[in-house]
Amino acid sequence: MKLRALPRASIGVQLILLVLACLLAMHLVLFAIVGLFPPPRPPIYRVAEIATALSGGALTARDGRPMVRTVSATLPKAFAEGPRGGRPPPVEALAAATARPREEVRIVQRRPSALDRFLREDVSARLVIEHRRRGGGGGGGRHEPPPPGGPEGAGAPTPDRFDHRIEGRPPPGLRYLLMREAPVIGDFQAAIRRPDGQWTIVRPSPEPFPTDWQRRMALFVLAAFGVVAPAAFLFARRITAPLKRFSEAAERLGRDPHAAPAALTGPAEIGAAADAFNDMQARLRRYIDDRTAMVGAISHDLRTPLARIRFKMEGAEGGLKDTVLADVVQMEQMIAGVLAFIRDESTPRRREKLDLLSLVECVVDDAALVGGDVELLESGPVQVEGDAVALQRLFVNLVDNALKHAGQARIRVRREDDQAVVEVIDEGPGLAPEDLERAFQPFFRADASRNLDSGGIGLGLPIARSTARAHGGDVELIAQPKGLKARVTLPVA
Repeated sequence: MKLRALPRASIGVQLILLVLACLLAMHLVLFAIVGLFPPPRPPIYRVAEIATALSGGALTARDGRPMVRTVSATLPKAFAEGPRGGRPPPVEALAAATARPREEVRIVQRRPSALDRFLREDVSARLVIEHRRRGGGGGGGRHEPPPPGGPEGAGAPTPDRFDHRIEGRPPPGLRYLLMREAPVIGDFQAAIRRPDGQWTIVRPSPEPFPTDWQRRMALFVLAAFGVVAPAAFLFARRITAPLKRFSEAAERLGRDPHAAPAALTGPAEIGAAADAFNDMQARLRRYIDDRTAMVGAISHDLRTPLARIRFKMEGAEGGLKDTVLADVVQMEQMIAGVLAFIRDESTPRRREKLDLLSLVECVVDDAALVGGDVELLESGPVQVEGDAVALQRLFVNLVDNALKHAGQARIRVRREDDQAVVEVIDEGPGLAPEDLERAFQPFFRADASRNLDSGGIGLGLPIARSTARAHGGDVELIAQPKGLKARVTLPVA
């Protein structure tokens, strides 16, 4: 009874899980980065610092980048565009801090974000708390004097217009402090008219790129990728490994039809394909075995009528007798060759790694031992995986053909990329171009100028090609200027 395999997830489900796992891991890492290393606070400039820079003083800021001061005959276009949404810039506070009329002072800043507005209110609240801690109180205590021509003077900007959303009306000293310490968040441009009609313009210096925070974030993103990439690679490899094993099983079947069934595990699609593949392999093996057994049985049964023909021809006339008996002998040789081939093919043998050069050297030595003119040319070692007996029979057939029809054979063994190549070269009469492929047909005989199987039955080359293809290789005949070259290719181990 065949056990039913446990359900397996499909490739599509596994790929979706892989993508979701990678996204989840990356987001967790990024959330951790943002939580541990929040983005830097935007630069904060105080009105007093901007006023000092406009008046020719220091260009430094306590909580922002250094400022840049330039002189221009006209105001830049940004001032003509006006405020870009959000809260109006603190023009009155800047005018009060520089002690200049409102018409001679300009300031414009980018549209503040929600974070900028929160920081502005936070700075204002901290100023109030600090002022009260020093004894400013709700309406008594010491207060800083108002600026000359400031909020209490005639024509000066009214500090009440500079709304800080503080409950109650702050005392004059605190109002002046709030105006001078009013925060300007982020990028801005401020200008003040000079006595000669030109404008002094102050803006923050360009932000360096990349900033320390940006470099730190890039480093953490790379680190997160370094953590997720190996996990994704292992996960993807787990999905694709069964496909590779499946292709190896298909390649192994092409080399050896008697190979063991593939034991494949993995996604549901691979399991279904593996079951179909194993069923196909079993059906092919049964088909081959049935056809081989049928041919063997026919060849074996043909011996009986041939024996009767031989017996009956004993009393025939001499000339007819010799002719018929010669045909009977030839048919018996064919049948014996077919039976030997079927017997060898129907007996599976264990395949192992072989040194092809050593195997060919054994064939050369055996041929030379019986007087054959066989020479091994300059060659190199190369390993293949196969049946030693079948491969030896392959090269014996090719060497025998060369010796029968050319009287000599030259052999070379080498490696070309992922192929082992064995060439058997002779200087015989050769073959016509149209016969180079027909020579591999069973029982084929060429014309009298070149009979590849003279003295044989015409199965040497078909058996050689069948053996080579069963090992994943091939055999081909190549015409030479003088003679013929049989080229055998086999996959290296």
